[in-house]
Amino acid sequence: MKNGTNGKKLLFKRHVVLNRNHGMKYESKILDCRGCSYFEKCISSKSKKKNYRTLYIPVSDYAENLAEKMRAKIDNPKYKKIYSRRMQIIEPVFANITYCKGISRFTMRSKAKNDIQRLLYCIMHNIGKCFMAAKVKHAV
Repeated sequence: MKNGTNGKKLLFKRHVVLNRNHGMKYESKILDCRGCSYFEKCISSKSKKKNYRTLYIPVSDYAENLAEKMRAKIDNPKYKKIYSRRMQIIEPVFANITYCKGISRFTMRSKAKNDIQRLLYCIMHNIGKCFMAAKVKHAV
């Protein structure tokens, strides 16, 4: 693959799968990266000891960009009001489960087990809401 504007070649390393997305991983020497138009998209080594940079180019499985489609939908005034209610309805539940209850990850290994664990977290959240409602009712 030809690199940006400086005409250097990138070395193809391998096909990579990241979070159900796949793409091609290329590497280049740091000295070859000067003046490259892809420089901002490259990943440099955290340790700064490696003499190369990595470029990941995703290969889309979809004909359309789903993130762009969602952004366009959210920007529509009709949906903007509906989507803004998410902060009032859904986000407090996740905040309660993760921050207040301290449950930030699943501990099981399969999708079925994680679904059960998620439902248990939701039941625990709902029991807490019922308990608080009963506590307020009896206090009055």
